[in-house]
Amino acid sequence: MTKEQILIVDDEEDILELVRFNLLKEGYQVICAATGEKAVEIARSGLPDLVVLDLMLPGMDGLEVAKFLKNDPKTQNIPIIMLTAKGEESDVVTGLELGADDYVTKPFSPRILMARVKAALRRKVGEPSDGSEAVKIHNLIIHPGRREVRVDNEPVDLTFTEFEILSYLVRRPGWVFTRFQIVDAVRGSDYFVTDRSVDVQIVGLRKKLGPGGKFIETVRGVGYRFKE
Repeated sequence: MTKEQILIVDDEEDILELVRFNLLKEGYQVICAATGEKAVEIARSGLPDLVVLDLMLPGMDGLEVAKFLKNDPKTQNIPIIMLTAKGEESDVVTGLELGADDYVTKPFSPRILMARVKAALRRKVGEPSDGSEAVKIHNLIIHPGRREVRVDNEPVDLTFTEFEILSYLVRRPGWVFTRFQIVDAVRGSDYFVTDRSVDVQIVGLRKKLGPGGKFIETVRGVGYRFKE
């Protein structure tokens, strides 16, 4: 069977070739672009299954590309994995809040990038269509309709906010969410909250989940994710 088509966007020829080589080795179809403008053109016409996007591009940079693709109904569901140099935490946060799905820092391990690509494509196919279904992951069961959480089949008493945060994270395991994305999902964008208050909620949630709390991972400088 023909595998998915991946668009690589990077202006560094050696990086472009490295990513291309490893994707081809995994059996994916590959398209390349060296500029943001070309990436948008290819994405809109070819509708790739995933975009690996460098942030530092000449002209239209990676953040602008991500914003354009996520605001266009034609391309908004295409997963984006950002490639970024270490130390650009503010850009990573901005990219995730624009709708990018994951990020990999440079210099990077090709094996890790391939694993992230596979995980993003699995999530694209397997993501539930609404929030009414029970979610079973690791030793947890989360039932939105009943507002019920069980760890090793034992009920856990969570506050409204703790339950909403957990439900939000487990529906996209492996995805990294910023603190403000979490706040927007739980309370809406008009709810005033600080980074610290999100951290406090996470601490309480981990404590109540006991051994299951270890699956809520802190992503330094960015936010949180639920381990796949």
